Amino acid sequence: MSPRSFARVYTQKTGRTPAKAVEVLRLEAARRMLEGSTRDVDPIARLCGFGNEERMRVTFQRNLAVSPRDSSKRFATCGS
Repeated sequence: MSPRSFARVYTQKTGRTPAKAVEVLRLEAARRMLEGSTRDVDPIARLCGFGNEERMRVTFQRNLAVSPRDSSKRFATCGS
């Protein structure tokens, strides 16, 4: 199957592109790591595949309308 065919079929079956699916998985992983960690944001961004803190921040803003730092504070207080 060609990459274009795969992308088309994947989108039809799941309702999102493969790239969007990867982005959502990275976002979920980053949120979990931010919740239970004292690590800085940049290492978490790298571990989750964003490359750097800026890319992760843009993704958080686009999908959650919140920064990674604000997200970690919000979920840390919710879990306490």
